Amino acid sequence: MRLAITLGIVTVPGAALAHATDQAFVLLLPTAFYTNAGVAAVVLTVLALFFVPDRWTQAFFASRPLRMRSGVGLSTVTSLLSFLVLAALVTLGLAGPRDPLSNLLPLVFWTVGWAALVGLTGLFGNFWHWLNPWTGLYRLIAPNWRQYPVPERVGLWPAAVTLLAFTAYLLADVAPDDPARLAIAISVYWGVTMMGLLMCGPSWLSRVELGQSIASSYAKLTAWADGGIGGPGWQLLRPQPFGAGVFALVLLAAGSFDGLNETFWWLGLIGVNPLEFPGRSAVIGETMLGLAGSVALLFAVFALTVWLGQKISGSHAHFGHSFEQLALSLLPIALVYHNAHYLPSFLVGIQYTVAALSDPMNTGADLLGIEPFRVTTGFFNRLDTVRVIWLSQAGLVVLGHIWSVLLAHRIGLDLFGKGQRAAWGTLPLSVFMIGYTFLGLWLLAAPRGA
Repeated sequence: MRLAITLGIVTVPGAALAHATDQAFVLLLPTAFYTNAGVAAVVLTVLALFFVPDRWTQAFFASRPLRMRSGVGLSTVTSLLSFLVLAALVTLGLAGPRDPLSNLLPLVFWTVGWAALVGLTGLFGNFWHWLNPWTGLYRLIAPNWRQYPVPERVGLWPAAVTLLAFTAYLLADVAPDDPARLAIAISVYWGVTMMGLLMCGPSWLSRVELGQSIASSYAKLTAWADGGIGGPGWQLLRPQPFGAGVFALVLLAAGSFDGLNETFWWLGLIGVNPLEFPGRSAVIGETMLGLAGSVALLFAVFALTVWLGQKISGSHAHFGHSFEQLALSLLPIALVYHNAHYLPSFLVGIQYTVAALSDPMNTGADLLGIEPFRVTTGFFNRLDTVRVIWLSQAGLVVLGHIWSVLLAHRIGLDLFGKGQRAAWGTLPLSVFMIGYTFLGLWLLAAPRGA
């Protein structure tokens, strides 16, 4: 077994560690037992909800008032500092080392920002409120001219489009981790967002800007918020912006295809030999079509589960309202899969980030005094550490699906009625979540050829 794992590791190109979208190893463990156990745990949760008293579910997601300070002044300072750090990173991207593993811009953006902070938002709250590089400057400028707020009725639909564009860049661009290329993309996005903020005010950040939309969505899964504290996900029971459910679906679809598009199965489907991958430029069209197809398929299947649930329960609730509300219950799945998917690449990428911090221009400097420091991937060559990593990922996926099943049932109590009506009304969605548990665990274990 150790030999098999070692052979699996050495067949992975070194460039796979250069970007957070690639997993760090090909898993060759006997995962069927763990997958079946995880799926069984979700199935048992679904069955238990037919017998659990409603008051237990309601108590789990109950909340009580909590007063918290807004911290507007402090967030202005942190936003200005964030802008300065971003400017320095963009400068490094344009003038620093060309190697993505030595340049701080792609390492900080993909490893610290995308892989780590996005995932931690669902556990500790909205970091982006403090770290976005626009609000500090905006408050200093405080324009007096007439602004044109983004209409409230458009909700998060613009942010969903922005998310699709970002995912397309992440998965289909020929070199998303190239320092200069990434620096230009970030500069353009920063400029467009700043212009939108000046013209439309804060509504641009809440309805169009991607970082704010992702952070505010995942932050609603935390136990605490401005105004209260309760069971994780209780905030989703309050009125949400129009399109919040659609945004949650796009998050899940994009994250799922992120895990699918480099598997042997997908590459075989599009006619690519996974052992002779021709490069990202050769599959741009297939990647874009796959992303669009994943979103369309998820929307269609989810809509079917909502429709069936309404028919089974006899609910007369408006379909669009039920669709939006129940879609919010998928946020825990999207969050845990993000964390599980990027865990291996984070373990390697954070080491490269520390090394680049100590030597930002790749000149042999040792600013942090960490020499001799060597990036290691040895934990991918040992059966015991590979097992720990995969079981951590699998555990996250299973817990996330159980969390989503419970949250969907709590939402179902409001949509379909009390007692077993809610369990029957959410049963088609629960079956969908059971299937998605298997898919998520399979994606984590599937070998990758890109």
